[in-house]
Amino acid sequence: MTSSARDAYREGVAVAVALVTSDRVATTWDTPSALAGMTVGELAAHLARSVLQVEWYLDGPLDADAALVTAAGYYGDLAGTSEPTSALNTGVRARSAETAAQGHAALADAVTAAAARLAERLVREPADRRLTVRHQGHTLLLDEYLRTRCVELAVHTEDLALTLGSDVRAPAATVGVAVEVLVGAARYRHGDTAVLHALARRERDTTDALRVL
Repeated sequence: MTSSARDAYREGVAVAVALVTSDRVATTWDTPSALAGMTVGELAAHLARSVLQVEWYLDGPLDADAALVTAAGYYGDLAGTSEPTSALNTGVRARSAETAAQGHAALADAVTAAAARLAERLVREPADRRLTVRHQGHTLLLDEYLRTRCVELAVHTEDLALTLGSDVRAPAATVGVAVEVLVGAARYRHGDTAVLHALARRERDTTDALRVL
């Protein structure tokens, strides 16, 4: 798990950083993105935060007494994912806007440098390394948190690429981890029978069980 999560994350970061730092993002920075309520710059910043936040939380305070949350539980516990005005989504947009406020050049420099440092650091971090996500209060093993970041990298690399008219997508390994996490979150939230119905008997899927985000 440790190796596959970290490798999938690193592969996803390489593609995301190349997209975020591209000239196309720079020239369309203030235009609307494919996500309602977010500019290209804000979407790029949100994608970049999947790199930046890993460093922030590794170096930030740890709630050592907190129960560990899995990647599936991290997403399974989210509320208001499909509501644009929910606290979750307004928080995402606010944090993205805050990060985007530095402008494209500064964001590109920051995410490139962070990715380079993480490429070396993730090789050294032990399997039992924990971190606490400050804005949610969840504590996860580093590798479980990286699995959540694979979700963000897979989803938002596509969002940004579609915005730019690009065919770039996250690597297969990153997407594979993302799918595992999201199916796990669906099972966590709705139970196996509901997920089975969503996969094999859609006429019995009364809860839209596979819709996690």
